Amino acid sequence: MTDHLALMHRAVEISAAHMRANDGGPFGAVIARGARIIAEGHNAVTSTLDPTAHAEIVAIRAACRALGRFHLDGCVIYTSCEPCPMCLAAIYWARLDHVYYANTRADAQAIGFDDAMIYAEIARPITERAIPATRIETPAAAAVFAEWRAKDDKIPY
Repeated sequence: MTDHLALMHRAVEISAAHMRANDGGPFGAVIARGARIIAEGHNAVTSTLDPTAHAEIVAIRAACRALGRFHLDGCVIYTSCEPCPMCLAAIYWARLDHVYYANTRADAQAIGFDDAMIYAEIARPITERAIPATRIETPAAAAVFAEWRAKDDKIPY
């Protein structure tokens, strides 16, 4: 039987320990299969100079390495805070079965971590976003996609 509270407590412990060590923001994550912890992660944005080093991403990368696969079906994630848009997308790409979280995104906003702008940007048409995105169409790029479509030995994901 899975002890959800114990696994969440571990995610919160990780967040506190690494925040106090100035490794990054106050966020921790645990990926488990049943009651067994597969991987842990903490926010390491400032210590690694990597804006993608959120606790959930770090944990997903570690879990994939530990299991030797790029999908985490059969696993769940416990995170000290509701995932940001980037982490939520990674959770979907990793095919985790369930997300358990402690603090909400409103709680994160109250301490200076505001994802509302990103949520709003995602909903806007690409031409109306704050960071411009311009397509540069090339035959070479289309050819690579055509080659992928026809590739017999591809590993779909």
